[in-house]
Formats: sequence, structure tokens, C-alpha cells
Amino acid sequence: MPDSDLHAVAFPTLDPSEVEGIAQCHLTTHERYSDGDVIVEAGDRDFKFYVVASGKVEIQDVSGDEPVVIRIHGPGEFTGDVAHLTRRFAPMRIVARGDCNVHGVTSDAVRQIVNLHPDLGDIILQAFIARRQLVRSSGTFTGLRVIGSRYSQDTFRIRDFLARNRVPFTWLDLEGDERVRELLTSFGFDEDATPVVAWGTKLLLRNPSDRAIAEALGLRQPLEQVVYDLVVVGAGPAGLAAAVYGASEGLNTLVLERTAPGGQAGTSMRIENYLGFPTGISGADLADRAMLQANKFGARLPVPTPVHGLSFENAYCVLHLDDDERVLAKCLLIATGAEYRRLAVEDCARFEGRGIYYAATPNEALLCRGSDVVVVGGGNSAGQAAVFLASSARQVTLVVRGGDLGRNMSSYLVRRIEETENIEVMLETEVRRLAGDGHLAEVDLACRTTRETRTLPCPAVFSFIGATPRTGWLPAEIERDEKGFLRTGLAVARSPQWTLARQPYLLETSRPGVFAAGDARAGSVKRVASAVGEGAAAIQLVHEYLKEM
Repeated sequence: MPDSDLHAVAFPTLDPSEVEGIAQCHLTTHERYSDGDVIVEAGDRDFKFYVVASGKVEIQDVSGDEPVVIRIHGPGEFTGDVAHLTRRFAPMRIVARGDCNVHGVTSDAVRQIVNLHPDLGDIILQAFIARRQLVRSSGTFTGLRVIGSRYSQDTFRIRDFLARNRVPFTWLDLEGDERVRELLTSFGFDEDATPVVAWGTKLLLRNPSDRAIAEALGLRQPLEQVVYDLVVVGAGPAGLAAAVYGASEGLNTLVLERTAPGGQAGTSMRIENYLGFPTGISGADLADRAMLQANKFGARLPVPTPVHGLSFENAYCVLHLDDDERVLAKCLLIATGAEYRRLAVEDCARFEGRGIYYAATPNEALLCRGSDVVVVGGGNSAGQAAVFLASSARQVTLVVRGGDLGRNMSSYLVRRIEETENIEVMLETEVRRLAGDGHLAEVDLACRTTRETRTLPCPAVFSFIGATPRTGWLPAEIERDEKGFLRTGLAVARSPQWTLARQPYLLETSRPGVFAAGDARAGSVKRVASAVGEGAAAIQLVHEYLKEM
């Protein structure tokens, strides 16, 4: 969409009847401000959505060194963005310009408007999405500042967490940015204190954990002490689909995700074979939209909330989280997906985040621009990564253990790889050695048939080999196959764990009321569309089980 059209969608003007529609929600306040009054401070929680009745309000970006005016809203225009639905903190400051009158609406009421008043809700929702797109595409919004070395695993961890959770940020590299030392001095830190996370001149966090960042930004809210109708573990395509369908059908739904929405699919830069997106869509955009949909219908998605164990009390599932926190559920959907295996090479763990990566996104590509990189794997994820990296790397070497690139990769990707000049494919090849002083510098590649070894200077290896299901946290009551994938349906009908007279439902595990969908399920098709379908289908089975209860 051209920027002019995007601006029109992002900044509509409501007519009086639309404003009256908001007032009829009975959750509005009428507020008056004088020139210079701060209506909302960036970083505020539980901030309101405002419709300007008279006067003007100014939207300011205060994430950099000096405030920058982003937009001035006049009568009939409104403030806000997707943070109202996702329960995150206010990204901008709102200041009165002249005397002004505004209608204030709580975030809970905004959710009601979006769901109960479709015409008005669509205008608001489309504006929120367009505003976030403008922020991401502008290149001028500083967002959080992450200060740290490109060779620090913690710096990479923080950048990866923010990028995967779609939090705008600017990375200041110790090795490549002259402003870093001066900025650190102004914060009262030296280089040894990095990585540091800052918002403007505040929110100074020194090497924070993912959870500390999430709590500071409002990504992770306190969990309600209730028995949920449905808890979904994992926010990949299957888990997000279940959250959307479950919440939209009235189930009190909670999604527990250890890192970020999207799963493996969320790290794909271009999904071209997903129905309805002929020009393709990035995994991050797909996950972003799905998360917004789930929040719109009232599902809760606090991140990060890693699940460490599962037990059972009477008919309830008990999920065990950090700090002895527990969550109770009538039904459980396991959608934890799978993760790529580590390379069976010495020092692999030492180079993770310092040259070994398991995703190829702009976050990783920034570290190897103009360099030679290696992509390991023969499936679609490896193919998509190779094509994406070819646009910024000098040379991409695609290392495939098998002898046929088309065996596990879609034909459209094979053709694209063959047509890309700076991608070299090495079949029957594997990584034998990694070397470097503090960060990856070179890689040895060995041909499995000739035994010949080739050494490449290389700052980055992207690994997409095999899949290990994330099911190790589950108890013995949940039956798995020899590879750790979850058995469901008729495969567990004769399991000693199955206690009911009826047959298990199609996606039901060996424990009644516990379902599985997506890549963690034995026999699943490893595609985004099938994962979404399983997540949606699981909700019908959840309803059937709840009727039994």
C-alpha cells in the first residue's frame, strides 16, 4: 500500500454519529486539558484511547534524545494504536496543544467497540494497524535502544527477543557506532555494563532477562487466578489459530509461550504458499496479525511464560511455570511445535548468537551484510533463508546432507535458488568444524562421498536441520512416539493411559481433555496451513469435551 493511502487509513476523521457510538458504550469520560498538559506519557500502562472533541493534541516520540512531533490530531481524530488491544505500554507521549476537550475510552472498552460495533471498530482497528506499519517503515522511530557488542550472546538474545515480539528498537553496536561511549557515559555506565536497554533517558536495564524486559514493556501481565476453559501451550500457527477460535467462541483462553508468537514460522521472511497471500507474507507479519486477532477477542498472551511441567488434579490440568506459579485449565492444547537440532560439531554451543543462528531475519542479516554465509539444511526453511540472505550477503553456500535438493524442498524454492547467482548449493556435504576467537570466523565443509574438505571464511552459519519436538516437559501420562512426537486419536485408543469408554477424539492425546496440534503432533503435516487447520479444529473437540464435563 502506498504511504499516501496508508496515511489515509491511519488517520481517519470520525463524524459526530461515530463519536456518539463510542459514547454509547457508557465507558467514556469527558476530559478537558490546557496547553502543554501531558495527557498520556510514553511508557504508561492502562492508558486511554482519546477522540478529540475540540482543540488539538500532539503525538510525540520521546524514545530518542529529544522529543519529535509525529502527528497533531484535530477534532474528530483519535489517538492510540494496537497497544490498546495487546495490553502493552503507551509507545508515544500525548500532549494538549491549546485548550482541548477529549472523550477518553478505556482499553477494555476499545476491545468492546471493535467487537460489538463492526463499522466503527473496523475504522479503529485498520488505523491501529496502519499506524504501526508507518512506525516500522519510517526508519525515524528510535524505540528502545539496545547498546551492546555484536559479539555478545546476551546482546543478541535481547535483540532477538525484541525483534520476534515486534518491539521497535534501535541497536547501537559497540564495535560500529561512535555514539555509544558518549551515550553510555550520559547514562552513567561503561562498556563493561553492556548490554544496556534504554527508553529515551529512562527505563535503563542492565543485561535484563527476557522476563524483565517483558514486564517493563507490558508484554507479560500478571496471570488471573482462575480456572481457564482452555490453556494453549505454544503460540505458533496452531496455537494462535486455537486462541483466535477459542476466544471468539466464548472460551476463557490463555496462551503460554516461552519466547514470542509465531514459532518456527514466525522467523520465515517469506511464506508464499499460504492460502490467500499470493504475493507472500512474512511469518512475523502473519503472527502479528494472528496475535492481534486473538487479543481482539479477549485471549490472553503473556510473553514469556515458559511451562516447565504438567500435572493433574481431579479433572483439571495444572501447568507449572516459573517461581512456583501454577495455571489451572479444564482443557489443554499442546502446540509447542519443534525446534531445529544443533549441529553435531564441537563448539557449536559456544558460537550460538556469535555466528551460529537458527533463524534468518533482518536481525541476523544485519550481522553479516556483505559477507559470505553458510545455510545448512534441505527443507523449505533452509531454502527461504538462503534466498533471503542472498539479498544482503556477498555469497550464500547452501549445504545439504542429501543428494537431491528437491527431495524435501518445494519446487518453487528450488527454482529460485537455482536462478540466484550468489547461491552455491553443495549436496552430500556437512559441517565438520567451526573456528574463531570469541566469534565464528571460518567453517570446514566436508563432502560425504569424496571426503574432501573445504574451508570457508564465514562469520555466520544458519542451521535448519531436522526437528526435535518440544515435548520434554510433559509427564508419562502423555504418550509419545519413539522420536518424542505426541500420539493422538486412534493411535492412543489402546493406550493404558486412556481411561474413557469412548474413542479418543482425532487430536486428543492419551489423557482425556489434553489435545495436540501442529508440529509437535505425530503424523502432522509440517506446513503453516495444516497447523492453522489443526489449531482451529481442536476447538470443536474442546467444546465436545467440555460438554462431557
